[in-house]
Amino acid sequence: MLLYVCVKGHFMVYSKRDKLTVWQINTMQITNLLLSPAAERLRYILSEDDDMPTPTLFTEMDTLQREGDELEWKESARWVKFEEKVEEGGERWSKPHVSTLSLHSLFELRTCLQTGTVLLDLEGYSLPQIVGEIQIEEGMTSPDLREKISFVLLRRHRHQTKKPIHRSLADIGKSSSSTSEYPCLCHAQSRSMNDIADTPSTDQLKNKFMKKIPRDAEASNVLVGEVDFLNKPFVAFVRLAQATTLGGLTEVPVPTRFLFILLGPQGRAKSYNEIGRAIATLMVDDLFSDVAYKARDREDLIAGIDEFLDEVIVLPPGEWDPKIRIEPPKKVTSADKRKSVFSLNELGQMNGTAGGAGGLTEDEEMPAQHELGEELAFTGRFCGGLYLDIKRKLPWIPSDFYEGFHIQSISAVLFIYLGCITNAITFGGLLGDATDNYQGVMESFLGTALAGSVFCLFSGQPLIILSSTGPILIFEKLLFEFSKNNSIDYMELRLWIGIHSCLQCFVLVATDASYIIKYMTRFTEEGFSSLISFIFISDAIKKMVGSFKYYPINTDFKPDYVTTYKCECLAPDPSEFTPWLRETEGNLISVTDLPHLNVTALDWSQLSKKECLKYGGSLVGKSCKFVPDLALMSFILFFGTYSMTVSLKKFKFSRYFPTKLRKLISDFSIFMSIMTFVGLDMLMGLKTPKLIVPTEFKPTRPDRGWLVMPFGKNPWWIYLASFVPALLVTILIFMDQQISAVIVNRKENKLKKGCGYHLDLFWVGVLMAACSFMGLPWYVAATVISIAHIDSLKMESESSAPGEQPQFLGVREQRVTGILVFALTGVSIFLAPVLKFIPMPVLYGVFLYMGVASLSGIQFWDRIKLYMMPSKHQPDYSYLRHVPLRRVHLFTLIQIMCLAVLWILKSTFLAIIFPVMILGLMVVRKMLDMVFSRHDLAWLDDLLPEKEKKKKDDDKKKGKGKEKEKKKSKADDSEEEVRNSIFCCPL
Repeated sequence: MLLYVCVKGHFMVYSKRDKLTVWQINTMQITNLLLSPAAERLRYILSEDDDMPTPTLFTEMDTLQREGDELEWKESARWVKFEEKVEEGGERWSKPHVSTLSLHSLFELRTCLQTGTVLLDLEGYSLPQIVGEIQIEEGMTSPDLREKISFVLLRRHRHQTKKPIHRSLADIGKSSSSTSEYPCLCHAQSRSMNDIADTPSTDQLKNKFMKKIPRDAEASNVLVGEVDFLNKPFVAFVRLAQATTLGGLTEVPVPTRFLFILLGPQGRAKSYNEIGRAIATLMVDDLFSDVAYKARDREDLIAGIDEFLDEVIVLPPGEWDPKIRIEPPKKVTSADKRKSVFSLNELGQMNGTAGGAGGLTEDEEMPAQHELGEELAFTGRFCGGLYLDIKRKLPWIPSDFYEGFHIQSISAVLFIYLGCITNAITFGGLLGDATDNYQGVMESFLGTALAGSVFCLFSGQPLIILSSTGPILIFEKLLFEFSKNNSIDYMELRLWIGIHSCLQCFVLVATDASYIIKYMTRFTEEGFSSLISFIFISDAIKKMVGSFKYYPINTDFKPDYVTTYKCECLAPDPSEFTPWLRETEGNLISVTDLPHLNVTALDWSQLSKKECLKYGGSLVGKSCKFVPDLALMSFILFFGTYSMTVSLKKFKFSRYFPTKLRKLISDFSIFMSIMTFVGLDMLMGLKTPKLIVPTEFKPTRPDRGWLVMPFGKNPWWIYLASFVPALLVTILIFMDQQISAVIVNRKENKLKKGCGYHLDLFWVGVLMAACSFMGLPWYVAATVISIAHIDSLKMESESSAPGEQPQFLGVREQRVTGILVFALTGVSIFLAPVLKFIPMPVLYGVFLYMGVASLSGIQFWDRIKLYMMPSKHQPDYSYLRHVPLRRVHLFTLIQIMCLAVLWILKSTFLAIIFPVMILGLMVVRKMLDMVFSRHDLAWLDDLLPEKEKKKKDDDKKKGKGKEKEKKKSKADDSEEEVRNSIFCCPL
């Protein structure tokens, strides 16, 4: 489809395939022409520089009520973000809901502001004084009328926090037959003219609703009612110069900034009520509240209403029941987009380019793009990036410690600690098998504690958790086999590889090589993080499947034949009893070690199974091999831990219990789940596999010490040749570390203290050399555990409007949790008496949760699920609105194929080239530029930085600079003339 825009006879073509054509040609001029007079008026109001943000408005609407001959203002509704109204019974608030207004009430409100009194920046200190100023402005000359209006406006206000006033039957019927329903002047003289409290009451000060309102909030009060002494409506809109607490006017002790008063003749109460709801809803609208604060006159307010009317969506009454209350959305759309239309600074960027992606129409919003910022800028100086990282992180060091002292940190420490020791034990055991115990569980514990603590103390991003990884394990295994087959000392060779790798990391840091991370888009990140997540999930499931092999279910056991099952202990033949060794419970026992044992005096039929085997007897019978179904119990512990953790993590969105309790349960969900199933295991008393922690501080292999000497055991050329395998290790560490860092530092996490890619890599290199000298495993950023660390430290707003979801504020950035986790890991050998009660299936459940939780929020995983969904049931993802579904499926299929290749390589001896395959993902992503348009990639992925394209664009701009200036001058001279002749015609 083509759109031709004609300006003074000159046509400009707008193509759907090339959307930027028209908007890149003098966007400012065209936008000026398309703005309505009201919108243009708002543009200058809202574009005024003002450092002070607009306060949140709490709006309360009170309606005039009559009980007998007494009047009072009764609170009928309130707004912070959404509307809450007093139910008809008058004893409870409704659930928060989206305000639904009649279009007629908005037009009536507009008329009220056009004809009524508007006082802006009134110096007011009390309600009586404000009421007097309003009447003077209104020009009321009748003292009687002024007194009656003052009397009505100064009646007491009964808020929903107060109990209804109970009256006797006699009082209810009193004065019902009075000649005038409105109190006469003599009655007014018998009571105080000012019946409203001058100061907030105790109920106001103790109102718990204050927790839902931000501290800097101000109030707008709406007063509507019908009286019998007016012939036409009395309307006033007041903005006070300074927010003032007006006693008992507001339900909560919040200073009032705005007042809207509507008193009218009797018979139109419903209309007045709808007008009051309309102005109250407008006052909590982000854009109109800005207009209300910055308006200079009546016309500015009316322009704000006109803009609101332009945005209003009308639902036909025959197809929708107005009585239905619309639930608040889970995510409220930001008003920044609406405001940007009126901003002079952003007017030329209405369409958003996203790094040069295909243009978007005005009503489209460009996806958030992959911007790594100045942290990865190429400085061109020696160690320039490292210097900037240190300079960036130094001011935050004090806060990195004191901000960690929070109850949320305790739950994070317990969660990550259990994940770390499980990982250390698992990889320690595998390393022991792969290296003939040159590195084992003890080395894994000590290395995790040392490397993790140092990294958390000095790194640029302390939220990253260091751990052993699968590719490093495979490299260690291949290196040990190579050393063994070629008679090379493994520990000394490993030391030199570590030294070379450390030096190579220093070279990468000094040359700002981390800049390459800018080319790792969402495509590469999601492929890598998904692979690591699937490894966690598959390992947890493999461990559980293995338990069914070690503890098989007794399918041959038949309860009906239990009477025939028996197991007897038979004494050994005395002639064969001496002196031989017998293995019992893993220990070799000689009968010579039992000098006081009288074999002939033993009652062998009464011995236990353990004693029978210990003393050399034999077990005979069908039930001797019977064991409980430990595999089934292990599965209950495994799946129960995972399920309970998921359920408790979501408990903060439950409707039960107060918000603080729900959040506390959610924060400690993992710890509570672990303790629950540890208790269940202890209660059942079954011998499920337990956590095994070393109890002595010594190397796993007796013939090695804690230090590795660099010389003496290998030929001299080994010291130089180790540079080649070290290069492979460096690539592995660089890719693993930096991709994990990019995932942790995503914009979605709202990190405020910056990151330090070069500083992180520097310390990883230092720790490589230190661990090599001590014969400890090598460590690098653990993606899944780091994501779990971030997730456990997320912060949400404590005070949110009723019906509004708590806002994600960011992550509690500090160094305390990481340091405590690794300190606890180091002293775990002294906690063995306690840790031995934790069943391994429970920790496998934690592993499963960490793997599944790290998949949440990954667009790749969401797109995989789209394959199994019919189109009508697919979620309303933004990219589905802008990219054809078949293109989305194609992009996802390519990612799945890449992930499958990585998985196959990881499962074979080729896993050693795993880092090269990560680089291969970047090559595949570059090739996708030839398959997908930039518009599609902008929505499905991130756009690659293109220096050459920018340089060409700059050259074009310089070359055409004079021509553009001439065109701009010509357009400026004829702007007013062009405004009157513009028209658009779709073909």
